[in-house]
Amino acid sequence: MMTAKFNYGGKVAFITGAGTGIGRAAALAFARAGANVAIVGLNDDSNKETLKLVEAANGRAIALLADVANETEVEAAINRTVEIFGRLDFAFNNAGVEQPGMLFGELDNDEWRRQIAVNLGGVYFCMKHQIGQMLKQGGGVIINTGSGAAAKGFPRQATYCAAKFGVVGLSKGVALDYADRNIRVNVVSPGIIATPMMDRFSGGTEEGRRKVIAQEPIGRMGRPEEIAGTVLWLCSDVAAFTTGANIIVDGGQTT
Repeated sequence: MMTAKFNYGGKVAFITGAGTGIGRAAALAFARAGANVAIVGLNDDSNKETLKLVEAANGRAIALLADVANETEVEAAINRTVEIFGRLDFAFNNAGVEQPGMLFGELDNDEWRRQIAVNLGGVYFCMKHQIGQMLKQGGGVIINTGSGAAAKGFPRQATYCAAKFGVVGLSKGVALDYADRNIRVNVVSPGIIATPMMDRFSGGTEEGRRKVIAQEPIGRMGRPEEIAGTVLWLCSDVAAFTTGANIIVDGGQTT
């Protein structure tokens, strides 16, 4: 498998949104590469299912409940990870929520606040406390999940675009702040990936799936494992000169 190229034995990876989809694939990929994994998410059952899969792959992990929009919960999850595993080498801040497809004028203030609180504020809170730990131990790598909507506008997705563009801007600024402190910060921006979130976005119907796949020049949805592979590469020494980048992995959708 692709993770065979990476050896992260003794390293620790903290992954939000790890109960399903891309986060689950990343948790498994890090575990197969030898890392200890903190599985962080909102749903206890989903977290525990990811934990079972990691353990079945002979990985070592913990499952932690946290809402990334709540700074206290984020800080507690990071502290618990360090308490158990002793350090924090890699952070994949992946948790996010989709926006209902609506014209900008149809959206209410609650949806605006939700998009910013989770998709942008969650990344802010995570990095705030991850960087403190990484500075103590001499470095680390942070990967934030962007989106194709962080590379171009999409109709009926204005607030989601705003939040994801914000993730890119925030990540670039933080990358420059700590480039000389051995902390690298990058963004991975997935396109249309076969995840539960995409099932909700497409309505869970075959017609809905065909419509979203029609946007992909490559002619299919991406696999969560393909995003996880990019994340593992960015955490490796092979990518040691890469910081402040937004790596778009979208089958050509935004090209």
